Amino acid sequence: MKLTKLFGLHSVQAALDYSPKNIQQAWVDTARQDKRLTKAIEDLLDLGIQPEKVDRKRLDRLSDSNNHQGIVIEVDMPGELSESDLKSAVENLTETALFLVLDNVQDPHNLGACLRTADATGVHGVIITKDNATGITPTVCKVASGAAETVPVYQVTNLARTLRWLKDQGLWIAGADGETNQTLYTTDFTGPMAIVVGAEGKGLRRLTKEQCDLLVSIPMLGRVESLNLSVATGVLLFEAVRQRSLVAK
Repeated sequence: MKLTKLFGLHSVQAALDYSPKNIQQAWVDTARQDKRLTKAIEDLLDLGIQPEKVDRKRLDRLSDSNNHQGIVIEVDMPGELSESDLKSAVENLTETALFLVLDNVQDPHNLGACLRTADATGVHGVIITKDNATGITPTVCKVASGAAETVPVYQVTNLARTLRWLKDQGLWIAGADGETNQTLYTTDFTGPMAIVVGAEGKGLRRLTKEQCDLLVSIPMLGRVESLNLSVATGVLLFEAVRQRSLVAK
């Protein structure tokens, strides 16, 4: 666990909804008055937390000059889990595995959006790289809207090695690649699987791609050549969910 400052009404409300016991303290703008802020303050008071009333400049410093909307809270947030935690989770999993792997994703907005989609699709965990990638940050938590609390995030030092280990455990590794002719609609996602998505504008690294059992693409019918990373991740994960729901019926 690590202390993290969250800011903005949306992220604060998400913390109040999903992890109220982890909120340690709060600061609010003395000059701001609106219904959503008042509601957040009332919820904090119900938890026994008395927000400290401060001026906007203090909130600007606490939020590193981000758009705090008059409120900043400090939350005891879960940090990234380790490779040993991942191995334990996979070995003890009783359901058909579905993991999301992000290869050197650096934009915290994309990671936050991917966590939100991972939560919505029931992914068992998100695997991220330790180097040249973002971890769980306040921005990630804000965009994730509570999913940083509900989805395990495993940070690994050697992604290629981790993928090899996952294959040894019986998981298929499917990499997203816009150049391949095999589409997600002709791919079987119903078995134990890890879906790998590459970094913004770069795609999968060579060593990562070499560990994939198959590469899949998303058909693009318009003039745009590719989708945003987090959007593509959502398309892939929900196709996996659709196929698995048909098998379960």
